[in-house]
Amino acid sequence: MHTERILTEHHRFLATLDHPEQTQQTVLAELLAANGATSYLREHGLNERSGAEEFRKALPIRTQNAFGPWIERAIAGEDGVLTAERPVAFFSSSGSTGREKRIPVTPTYMKRCFLPFYHASFAVLLGAFPDLAADPGGVLNLWRDPTSPHARTADGRPHLGPSQIDHRLFGEGGGPEDGAAWATIPEQLSDADPWERAYLQLRLAAERDIKVLIGVNPALIAGLPYQLAAQWPRIVEEIARGTVGGVPHTTPDPRRAEQIARRADEYGALDPYHLWPNLRAAVAWNSALASLYLPRVRERYGPGVRLFAAPIGSSEGPVAVPVDDHPNAAPLYLPGCYFEFADAAEPIREDSPTVTAAELEPGRDYHLVLSHIGGLYRCAVNDVVHVVDHVGRTPRISYTGRDVLRTAGGVDLTERAVVRALAGTLADTGAELRNATVETGTGRFRAAIASALPGPLPAGFATLLDKHLGETADGYRAARDAGALAPVEVLQVHQDAFQREWEHAIRSGQRRTRVKDRIFQPAPNSWARITADERAHA
Repeated sequence: MHTERILTEHHRFLATLDHPEQTQQTVLAELLAANGATSYLREHGLNERSGAEEFRKALPIRTQNAFGPWIERAIAGEDGVLTAERPVAFFSSSGSTGREKRIPVTPTYMKRCFLPFYHASFAVLLGAFPDLAADPGGVLNLWRDPTSPHARTADGRPHLGPSQIDHRLFGEGGGPEDGAAWATIPEQLSDADPWERAYLQLRLAAERDIKVLIGVNPALIAGLPYQLAAQWPRIVEEIARGTVGGVPHTTPDPRRAEQIARRADEYGALDPYHLWPNLRAAVAWNSALASLYLPRVRERYGPGVRLFAAPIGSSEGPVAVPVDDHPNAAPLYLPGCYFEFADAAEPIREDSPTVTAAELEPGRDYHLVLSHIGGLYRCAVNDVVHVVDHVGRTPRISYTGRDVLRTAGGVDLTERAVVRALAGTLADTGAELRNATVETGTGRFRAAIASALPGPLPAGFATLLDKHLGETADGYRAARDAGALAPVEVLQVHQDAFQREWEHAIRSGQRRTRVKDRIFQPAPNSWARITADERAHA
C-alpha cells in the first residue's frame, strides 16, 4: 500500500473542506487556462481568461453522448479538440442505457484529478487498519483488473474502463493490493473470457489470508457468495493440484484444499468468511438500491466485518471521497472537478439553472453536472445525488440513483422514488431484499422482488409498496385515485434470480465491474430472465 501517497492526498483534500468557493474557482481557472485554446471552448466564445459566469452562460449542459462529435474528432487524431493535451486513452462505460461511452483521458487529468481522488479514497480504510500497509496480499480488489483485454482506437490508444487503466503509465502504483500474488493472472490465460477471469482471480485469492475485500460496485460484493457456491469444488481441486485454470502455477497444497472442502461440507456452503476467517472489511457503494440489501449480504462475510463506503464517481469523473465512517455519503471532491447542480424535481435540460457546490441545500436532490481538465464541460452524468449535510463547509452527498424514468398511466417513475418506496415497505413489513427491479406493464408498474428470507413475502407487501409509491413518486397517487394507473404488481422471484442475471451478463462478455444493479434494467430480456422462475404474487 502506498501509505505516504494516500495520506498526502487525503490531507490535501481535508484542507479544501472549509474553502469550497476558492477550491472550485481554482479548478475552473486551471481547466480554462489549460484548454482555453481548444476547438470546443473557442466555438462557444470562451478562452483562457473566461470567468465562471461566462462559462455557465456560454456552454449548454450536455450528456456525455452529446459530446460525441467532438470526441470522434479526437479519436480520429485531431489535436486540440476538447483538450490541449492529446488523450492517451478513452474511458468506456456501458451507462444506464447500455450505450458505450468514450471519454478522453489525458495525462494531466490522471495526475491532477483521477489518481489523487483514487489514493485519497483509501485513507479511512488505512486509518482503521494501518497494518494493511505491510500486507498487500491481504487485500482482494475485485474492482481493479489492469491486465484484462481491452479495445483500442484505430491509432492504438486504449479504450477501457477506469478499473483497467494501468497507473504505471503515469508513473504511479496501483492501490492497496499492489504486489498481491492473485493480482496477475497467468499469461497463458490472459485471453480468458470475463466469467473465467473472475474465477481465476478467486482461485488465486483462495490460497491467501484475505483481510479486506474491495468491491466498489456492490453487485460484486453480492455476487461473490453466489460465485463461491458454484465454483468452490473447482477451486479445491486446483489448489490440491497447484493449477490455475488447468495451467501449473503454484505448489500443490492438498492441506489447504482439504481445509476448504471440510468447511464447505460442515456449513453446507462456502461463504467468504469460511474461506477467509480473518476477513475484517469490505468496501462498496452503500447507497440507493444497495443500501437495502447489503446489510444482509454482509452477514455472509462474517459477523465482525465492517462495511466501508466506497468513493462516489463515474467514468466521467470523480465526485466524492469518504473522510469518516458515514455509511453511504461523502463530501464532494472539490479539487477534482468543477461541479454544478440542477434541481432534480425537473428534468435536466441544456439551459437548466444550476447552483454551485457552496449553494447546495441539505435534504434536497440534484442532478450532477461536472467539468474538468480532462475535456468534459458542463457534462450531465445522469446521476442524481442527495445532500445529507456538510463536512466543514463542503456538502456531503449520497448517490440516489440514475436519472432515468419509466412511465405508466401518465406517471414518470424515478429510481430514487422506487428505492425510497421499497425502504418504507421493508420497514413496515420486516421483509428483507436480495434485490429488486421494476418495469412498465400495461397500465401499471411491475416489481420483481427477490427476498433475503425464506418463504413468501409478507402479506400486504404489494399494497404497502403501492402506498409508499404514492408518497415518493410525483403524480402516482393522483393517477391511482383517477383510475389511470392500476396498483403496482409484485412478483416474488427466486432468491438467486438476480445473481443468475449477473452471471448471464458476465458470461455474455461484460466485465463484471460494469454489471451493476439497476432498478430499471437496460438490457433486453433481463426482466424475462429474472422472472422466469416466478415464485408468487405478493
